[in-house]
Amino acid sequence: MRFEWPWLLWAAPLVALLFVGLGATARRARIRAADAWGVALGAQARGLGRRSALGLGAVALVATAAAAGPRFGRQEVDLESRALNVVLAVDISRSMLAEDVRPNRLQRSVQEARRLLQDATDDRLALIAFAGRSYILTPLTLDASAVQLYLDHLDPDIASEGGTDLGSVLRQGGELLTAASQGGDRALVLFTDGEGHDSLPVAVAAAGRLRAAGVTLIIVAEGGAEPVRLPVRDSVGALIGYQRDVDGSEVQSRAREDNLRAIANAGGGALIQSDVRDQAAAVRGILESLERRPARDRRVDDLVPRAWLGALLAFVLLLIHSLSRRSAALAGVALVLTVGSAGAQRPVQTGRTLGAGAGTEVARELLRTAQRRVTSDTAWYNAGTAALQAGDLPGARTALVAAARSLDPELRFRALYNLGLTGLLEARGDSTRRDSLLAGAVANLREALLLRPGRMDAKWNLELATRLRPPPPSNPRGGGGTPPPTQGGGGNTPESTRPGALSRAEAERILASVEQAERGVREDQVRRRRGLTARTARDW
Repeated sequence: MRFEWPWLLWAAPLVALLFVGLGATARRARIRAADAWGVALGAQARGLGRRSALGLGAVALVATAAAAGPRFGRQEVDLESRALNVVLAVDISRSMLAEDVRPNRLQRSVQEARRLLQDATDDRLALIAFAGRSYILTPLTLDASAVQLYLDHLDPDIASEGGTDLGSVLRQGGELLTAASQGGDRALVLFTDGEGHDSLPVAVAAAGRLRAAGVTLIIVAEGGAEPVRLPVRDSVGALIGYQRDVDGSEVQSRAREDNLRAIANAGGGALIQSDVRDQAAAVRGILESLERRPARDRRVDDLVPRAWLGALLAFVLLLIHSLSRRSAALAGVALVLTVGSAGAQRPVQTGRTLGAGAGTEVARELLRTAQRRVTSDTAWYNAGTAALQAGDLPGARTALVAAARSLDPELRFRALYNLGLTGLLEARGDSTRRDSLLAGAVANLREALLLRPGRMDAKWNLELATRLRPPPPSNPRGGGGTPPPTQGGGGNTPESTRPGALSRAEAERILASVEQAERGVREDQVRRRRGLTARTARDW
């Protein structure tokens, strides 16, 4: 077992003690408050919750230990993917330590192979290391992390035989791929400098067998064409000399791209030269052209995260602690008793009627709902609005009058606005009560504007209702029935001479009065918020 954050494990007892102290402090405060009410209540409080602080401390201890991230055990994971079968073969002979490419040939091969692993998360991969002979490090698997683990530890010292046997690795890679029964097309990616110690015809013959078996051969060349010495470094990377052969002369190595090209041509494959800057991308471009098929595999994970076990135990302890408390028991009883009163959340017939598009039935259903809930202003507003849309003007007036009594400013404004609109529509069809309906519409719209002075639609409807009202009777003292001149001495405009017309000056006076009333309402609200009483002038 190991922990992701061990310091949290060490801090768990301190956190537990902190919660125990907080729980004890809260219990003492509760006892002091009970003593203030009476001796009997204080004694009862002392008998309750004696182990509550310890329970909270246990919960804190377990939760903090879970947060430390414990890992233990093994777990088998089934993997499934649409995959290619790809074998990565890396040359680990001593010649791959030449530093004509940075950092050296072997490390560059590992870097490019690692990039291929990152891009090929859905492919079945295998890893072969070869020198004088080849070694299968991992079989074909969907677990790229296993291949990554071996790839990061490649070194010439793990090879039991020196030299480079290209024919052996081509033969073993082909056998590994042809034995694959799952996945799509097969490819062998070979990282080497091409300096083989076996005969070239053997390697060419092995490449030809790969081609016959349907295996795509991709050779990635590493190293330059000029001979270079092979450095020998100690465990910390310091240069201590150069590789020498049995007679004491320095060993030199160069990449043999001519041999690699001959092998690639024999296998019908591709050669990616050493001077290509992004060799992994070039390999990926070739692999993308191959066909993928479903493949299944199983992976075994060590040190599986188990923090959820501690979190579950902490939750269970907290649940037991909560259920043992009196407040939790009372809350549970109240929940059980109120289960049967959830009828308001059930869908009513209104929703089905709305879906059918029957407006009159919608209005009637909402009106019946509002009558059953006499305290719901929203229900009255919904009923009145639906009746207004359905053309049921008397029903709309009844419901909207009830909704206009609401204390909610927004709901009251909407109800008054719709009530004024109802009056305008009723006045259009009822000539006998036209004057009283228009007067009611004007009053409702003015009251709505006191709540929302900036609403242009309410102002427009107010002006429309005012225009539709009959003109006031002429002044008997004025003689001749001539209407009084407009304010300002400008005389009557042609528009004001028509019956029922409203002049621009009269409309401006109406809007000015509404604005003045609005300012009065706002000032009154500000005074109430500040807790100030309005000052009145003395009357003398």
